[in-house]
Amino acid sequence: MTDGPSTMPTASRPNTTSPGATTETSGPDTAGWPAAVQGGRESVVDPASDEELPPHASAHLLSTSVSRLNRLRASVLGCNDGITSTAGLVVGVAAATTSTTALALAGLSGLVAGSLSMGGGEFTSVQAQRDSQEALLRTQRAELETIPDEELDELAHLYRRRGLSLRLAREVATELTARDALAAHAEAELGIDVNDLLNPLEASLASALSYLLGGVLPLLAVLLPPAAGRIYVCVAAVLGSLAFTGYLAARVGAAPAGRATLRNLLVGGGTMAVTYAIGSVAHVLV
Repeated sequence: MTDGPSTMPTASRPNTTSPGATTETSGPDTAGWPAAVQGGRESVVDPASDEELPPHASAHLLSTSVSRLNRLRASVLGCNDGITSTAGLVVGVAAATTSTTALALAGLSGLVAGSLSMGGGEFTSVQAQRDSQEALLRTQRAELETIPDEELDELAHLYRRRGLSLRLAREVATELTARDALAAHAEAELGIDVNDLLNPLEASLASALSYLLGGVLPLLAVLLPPAAGRIYVCVAAVLGSLAFTGYLAARVGAAPAGRATLRNLLVGGGTMAVTYAIGSVAHVLV
């Protein structure tokens, strides 16, 4: 039952539904939708009209910047790896010898090598993802140039699958295509924000520098105290810092903090225990 004849104009393009299917003439109540999708083409407005929405409309939007999250992830993981790797190295060497020179040389060499390896690996990994994004965008751009009508149908279909009525899906697809077809398809079809592609250089630098900063702590903790207590001081400092980075990693990823912290402590503690055992055996044999 309808309240009266609809004044909504139908899409100007042919119906691409399967033979025998009827075009939908009703859809969900669009009260509260932005004006751009409430009343068909007569209600298409300039993006500036979004200022008429109430302030709370964007109050709880979450930050979804891929680049920002990628930098945070690389920084936290790099710092955590720097602490764990360097701690395992210096504790193993400290168990084998009391020579401060040997400790400093081994720790510094491992710290620099690990930092360069971490940064290079992060760059390679993120660059591969960036290449994949750009390849997908090139393909999508070519399709928009050669088969624009089919691509518009495809975009409407994607919004149809998200729950919009056929009529409303066509209107939304048409307006977004007119505004920025590539951005619309990249977001809806590929899950890519064309304005926020992965940045391999940023991720690489974040990872390498955070590894260096993380690795400095166990190196100083094992070099500065007297030889008799250096291992104990280093272990305590490392476990404390790993608890912090585990908590920070959980906050960045919105995961349970207790589980992430415990996991960090087990991995770091286990690493130091294994290298300490190796160093102790080497000390006895030598």
